[in-house]
Amino acid sequence: MMTMPNILTILIVFSALLSLIFLIATVAALRKKKVFTSAFRFLFALLALLSLGLLGMIGIATEGYRALTHEEIAAVVKTEPAGAKGFTAHFRFPGGREASYWLAGDALYVDAHILKWKPIVNMLGLHTAYELDRVAGRYIDLKEERESIRTVFLLSKDKPFDMFTLRQRYSLFGSLLDAEYGSASFINANKPAHFEVRVSTTGLLIRKVGPEVSPQPKN
Repeated sequence: MMTMPNILTILIVFSALLSLIFLIATVAALRKKKVFTSAFRFLFALLALLSLGLLGMIGIATEGYRALTHEEIAAVVKTEPAGAKGFTAHFRFPGGREASYWLAGDALYVDAHILKWKPIVNMLGLHTAYELDRVAGRYIDLKEERESIRTVFLLSKDKPFDMFTLRQRYSLFGSLLDAEYGSASFINANKPAHFEVRVSTTGLLIRKVGPEVSPQPKN
């Protein structure tokens, strides 16, 4: 899991302290009946609070995203057939977390969100990042895809708001993000197998491998 960058954390703490200082200064000026001075200090306190809110929102919204600088293993998956049109997918994520899902269909489908920040935001320690979003079963036959049972599960972390969603709803974040896009991949899962779910700046892919390999956690 990608932790909040140190520079962003420092800016949040600085904004919080700055807003507190100016609020105290505003109260002091009001007690001395210095209306103009109190209004001026309150304005700075408000700006600091707005900065605090924006930085805090970015920190929470990017929680769960992992920094991406090259192609890397986002998860290792072991599939086991369970019936004619179903299989169990056992996921192992970076950091050691594991989860299993029963999926209906012939193929393993995984998608992800990828965020690419603008250079000015890179200064805060935020760089291209990704988060696996969903896993589903996929049918080869289109008629079955339309009429048969569908199984979809959430892979991403549950949080109050997500940067991918915020970017789509509010134009403000358009000035911070260079691009945001979804990427998906699927692979036949009708036999026992091990797969690597890999992600790069160009998108997501699923690759069949031999012996099981564990994704390497980031330092």
